Order: sequence, then C-alpha cells, then structure tokens
Amino acid sequence: MVKSMYAAIAGLRTHQSKMDVISNNIANVNTWGYKSRSANFQDAMYQNLVNSTGGNTANGGSGGVNASQVGYGVNMGSISTNFATGSWGYTGRSLDCMINGTGFFIVGPMKEGDISADDISDSGLSLSKVGIFSVDNNGYLVDGDGNYVYGFAPDGEGYDTSKLEPIKVPGDPSEIATYTIKKDGTVSCVTTEDETITIGQIAVASVSNPNGLSQSSGYLYEIGENAGSVAGIPTTAATGDILSNYLEMSNVDLSTDMANMITTQRGYQANTKIITVTDEMLEQLVNMKR
Repeated sequence: MVKSMYAAIAGLRTHQSKMDVISNNIANVNTWGYKSRSANFQDAMYQNLVNSTGGNTANGGSGGVNASQVGYGVNMGSISTNFATGSWGYTGRSLDCMINGTGFFIVGPMKEGDISADDISDSGLSLSKVGIFSVDNNGYLVDGDGNYVYGFAPDGEGYDTSKLEPIKVPGDPSEIATYTIKKDGTVSCVTTEDETITIGQIAVASVSNPNGLSQSSGYLYEIGENAGSVAGIPTTAATGDILSNYLEMSNVDLSTDMANMITTQRGYQANTKIITVTDEMLEQLVNMKR
C-alpha cells in the first residue's frame, strides 16, 4: 500500500519539473532566438512479483508464465530542445541579422593564433542564434555582449575559408557611413567618402547534433562532447542564408505550452489525490481494531 504513496510522490516531483520547463518556455516567448524545450517522462523501476519463465514441454512440465511487475512511479527521462527556426522579426537595422536555417553564429573572446574552420569544438568559441551586432571602437564586429563575431577575411577575389578570425573594419570605424550584410554573410560598408569596402564574411557553424550543445549565459551555446562535428563554413542551403534587418523570434508555440500546462496541472492534481486516498486507506487500516 505504501508503494502507491512513493509512486505519487515521484509523480508530483516529475510533474513539477515539467511545469518548470513549460514556465521557462512561456517566460521566453518573446526572447530573441529562444528554442523551446520539452520534458520527457519515463516510468521508474519495477519490482517483479512474478518472474517471467519459459514453458517446459517435457512430461509433467507446465507452460510459460508472464512477469508480473509493480512500478514505482515516474522519472524525468530527458529535456529536449526544439531547434526549428523561429519566425522573422523585422528590426530595420542593417547590422541585425538572423540565420534562416540550422546554422549558428560563431562568437567569443579574442583568440591568439589561427583557428581552423574544419573543427571548432576545442576552440573556446561559443555559438549563437541571435545576431544583434554592432561595430566597437576598435572596428570589430561584436554582439550585444561584446563577443567578437568570427568569420573569414577577404583573400583576393574570395575569402580564406580555412581559418576563422574576428571580423574587423579596416581603418577608422568613425569614417563608415553605412553597413550591409548579404545573404552569404558578406559584410561591406560605405565610407563617408562614398567608397565601398568589403570587410569579411560571417561564418556559420554546422553542428551534427544541435541537442549536444549546452546553453550557457544569455543566448550562447557551448559545444558539448555529444555535439559531434562542428565546423565553421560559409552559408549553404543546409545551414540557411543570413537575413539582414531581421532577428529570429522565439519558436515557442504558446498554444501548445498552455495546453501542456493544463495537462501537467491535472497530472499533478491526480497524484495528490493518490496520496489523499492512500492516507485514507492507511487510516482505515489503523482504525480496524477499536
């Protein structure tokens, strides 16, 4: 009888964790680049009351018996992230941009030496889906938290895509009138003297397993061991184009989360009822002899 009490407690704890996930989704419904999460339940361990046995067809033998098991409630199996691209949020600002696909911006602190674009797993750089960019006093392209934006430097008619480096405006940034970011990530500017200069190309990260990333402070993702191959590449059809004047909106489906909140609340309520009924049964047992 007490098993039901422990199963209900496990149910309460797990439903509370799911409510935490749902509330975080709803809280971030208007957060740029936020990716919604879902809590996945799995049933807890079982006690075998009767073990499964095979049948014996020999003289005097008996047939097979199925296992009889009693469960101990539910556990949180995993929390998965939905990396589907959110809607486009128009800002009208040329240095705001989003990736219309699976790619990530590559940002981080200043790094000494060359960073190979083939594998950035151990580079110490972070990934981001939020392109709120600006140019700092030294002419570097940075995000809203001051992280440098990494990409490819101009190399003759194209770009050197073998290594990553912070994108920097040549010369005095105060002499730049306007900036433009094209779909392929090319960043160019027009000076106050009406001269057009190509600054570089924003690189995007191609991640084999986005769910292997770990979100850190703000909107940055750290590259975990289970993320698989992570490379910095120019935009492709697979990673998606870079759209200037837009930011990626949260992909939270508010109607789905509201419905999940109701079912989670009812699940929590049902588990409290189990505790109440079990308590009443124990009370009746205690009061049998009076």
